[in-house]
Amino acid sequence: MTDTLKIIESTEMGSLGVYHVKRYWHKSLLKKQGTLPQSALQDEWNIDNTLLAILSLGLEQTIKHVFNNEPSFEEFENWILALNNNKLDTDKIQQFNAYIENRQLPFTQQEMENPVLSEADMYFWNEHGYVILRNAIPKEDCENAIAAICEHIEIDRHDPATWYGAHPSRQGIMVQLFQHPALEKNRQSEKIRRAYEQLWQRKDIWMNTDRVGFNPPETTNWQFPGPRMHWDVSLKQPIPFGLQGILYLADTAAHQGAFTLVPGFHNKVADWLNGLPVGADPRMEDIYALGTLPIVASAGDFIIWHHALPHGSSANTSTEPRFVQYMNLQPLDAEKHDEWI
Repeated sequence: MTDTLKIIESTEMGSLGVYHVKRYWHKSLLKKQGTLPQSALQDEWNIDNTLLAILSLGLEQTIKHVFNNEPSFEEFENWILALNNNKLDTDKIQQFNAYIENRQLPFTQQEMENPVLSEADMYFWNEHGYVILRNAIPKEDCENAIAAICEHIEIDRHDPATWYGAHPSRQGIMVQLFQHPALEKNRQSEKIRRAYEQLWQRKDIWMNTDRVGFNPPETTNWQFPGPRMHWDVSLKQPIPFGLQGILYLADTAAHQGAFTLVPGFHNKVADWLNGLPVGADPRMEDIYALGTLPIVASAGDFIIWHHALPHGSSANTSTEPRFVQYMNLQPLDAEKHDEWI
């Protein structure tokens, strides 16, 4: 269908002066209308997500807006500007436009000066597949982010009676809050960026615009809804290199809904998959039997993990809620399997 369907070219831009925006808008509308299959143009997935990153847009947020409102292109650009207080990052736009024009990355691999992760950190990373970047964000900035979350979902951090009410932005323990100065300040962390650059061994990586999380204690009327242990990547072998990250905005104990993973599984996943019975669905296996570890860390600590590690949140059996912010950086040409296993 895409061979005969005329889709706007990436180089056709609008008033924002950003390549690929109009093509992304056009593709989204065509998918909404059923003219273009949802699985079409998977090879543009990284470009689409990098576009959203430079425009400080959340993926789910943008998809919902287009599908629910079917905006004109002018309305779509105005929506982007409104979410960004009428100010976009021109440096990011220039780098992105240069890639679209030349299909060449603006940076090349290079040695990292003054690495954030020590030799011991890297040894731990290679063995366990995750690393905790201590004090990545100042405590004050974490508090400001928590205040933003509480204000957005209309709760009092210190009043349990307010923690369980319905709110349009709450989806289980996820909170659909993307644009806020406090969240954006955390995304600008030089320490987090440098750690990602060191693990990727390159500097041309882009920070996404992801949501936040609020995981209150379980009660007789409210039970932990997940997400439980899972993968966010296709298990087709070999699993390409990729990272994920989470920022603890408050001190988090093991029983406080802590982020949980299976350490070292990136070194074992291939053998484990090969050892499963023929026809078995790896996602239906008992992942907890692989040996899960809840990560205890403090406010401002940032956890980076290899996306081949099974991971998830956990039930909060403490008396305090868990507050987190999801962040990740990756290059525009990050490898991705089209087949989902």
